[in-house]
Amino acid sequence: MEQLGIYEQLINNLVSKKLRKLNENAFYIKETKIEKEEAAQFLSQYLLKVISFALSLVSGDNSIERQIEISNKIILLLKNELQENEFENDLIETNGRILNAIFSKIDADIADFDKYIREITPYTGLTQSELFTGSNVGISLESEIKKEIRSSNKIYLLVSFIKWSGIRIFEKELREFTEKGNELKLITTSYMGATDLKAVQFLSSLPNTEVKVSYNTNRERLHAKAYIFFRDTGFHTGYIGSSNISKSALSSGLEWNLKVTTSEIAHIINKFEKTFETYWEDKEFERFTVEDSQRLRKALSQERTNDRNTFSSFFEIKPFHFQEEILEKLLAQREIHHRYKNLLVAATGTGKTVISAFDYKRFNQKNHSAKLLFVAHRKEILQQAQVTFQGILRDNNFGELWVDGLIPDSYEYVFVSVQTLNNSLESLSLTETYFDFIIIDEVHHIAANSYRPILERFTPKILLGLTATPERMDGEDILKDF
Repeated sequence: MEQLGIYEQLINNLVSKKLRKLNENAFYIKETKIEKEEAAQFLSQYLLKVISFALSLVSGDNSIERQIEISNKIILLLKNELQENEFENDLIETNGRILNAIFSKIDADIADFDKYIREITPYTGLTQSELFTGSNVGISLESEIKKEIRSSNKIYLLVSFIKWSGIRIFEKELREFTEKGNELKLITTSYMGATDLKAVQFLSSLPNTEVKVSYNTNRERLHAKAYIFFRDTGFHTGYIGSSNISKSALSSGLEWNLKVTTSEIAHIINKFEKTFETYWEDKEFERFTVEDSQRLRKALSQERTNDRNTFSSFFEIKPFHFQEEILEKLLAQREIHHRYKNLLVAATGTGKTVISAFDYKRFNQKNHSAKLLFVAHRKEILQQAQVTFQGILRDNNFGELWVDGLIPDSYEYVFVSVQTLNNSLESLSLTETYFDFIIIDEVHHIAANSYRPILERFTPKILLGLTATPERMDGEDILKDF
């Protein structure tokens, strides 16, 4: 052998001769015996290469007939050696034909069978593997999967996320597929909020279709992207790679996807099917119906806005002693002095947001589901505040952001930028007493004419301002508003 390294080479006569020439003092040679359980696989793979090479040597006008003749001699040898008459059924007809399809002329509404078969048969066929790299000349993953859908009887899809732009590519094919009574199963997640709710709703509305979703992306994340197409004929195909269901991933993106076939590597298809069905029975993946739309919408929004900074597991958070003292002073102002517009002045780094979260938590314990409005001038502050509230309230789904085009669904617990809120005050159909608890963060950074319209629009039970200094940047007095 000329190259050093590791092998998994069946030792034939040629290899054996080369090994004998190697100096055992200069080279370490590792050999193992073929395991009984692996023998058939090893030997058949070896014979495949030998026979393939041998048949390629046959040339001439009658090369196909000669190749079939040699193949049949090999089959007859197996029959005679093993005394198995069933090998007679494996003999190849000498005229060399391939069966491409069988369809009923009575039930099928097909005018031109040959044209129909061309339309539904994948360009890469049903027996050979292929690698799609986003640059396959003349063959796109999009066009190939359309044909796979049309020629299948059952489909399993496993993807991290689904975009409506991707579903639209196959909308017609999927409708036709499921309306024929064929089965479609899909598993996806709310991870990163990348999935489009509309896409999931559409799929769940199709007949003979089931969709399951994993909402628990903090603990286990499904990154797999795989499609498998089952056929009653046994010629199953699958695609395993990097493409989620989105237009760019299926058409123009530089995604890599490997097509596998039962004919070549049946064990991969079988493992895909068994793994998918294991996921399907796992409680982690929950069946989606139209009634679950609100839950999925909220989960997707949560994933999009938290930048993965939410608490994946909660631990008991308690206020420091000085924070507890501030909370007691706030309580005294309200219960003894009946002052419900409070200004919390504390130095930067003392945890004003934490104090406000504990303050709201205590209020919410007495006023269940108290509606919260948290106002700040920057998105980053709002995101950090939402994470803080989630940790202290021990609720990973608490609150919604209203900033940079993000719009809340329920307006029950909202973290909003002062600019966004002011731009929406006139069109907002909420009563002046809708919010029970309003917090305005870093009041000294917000111009009075920015937050004052908010105070004029809403009359909460509690108004809490947070600031590091009572001195406003525009020179106005904060205290007159609190």
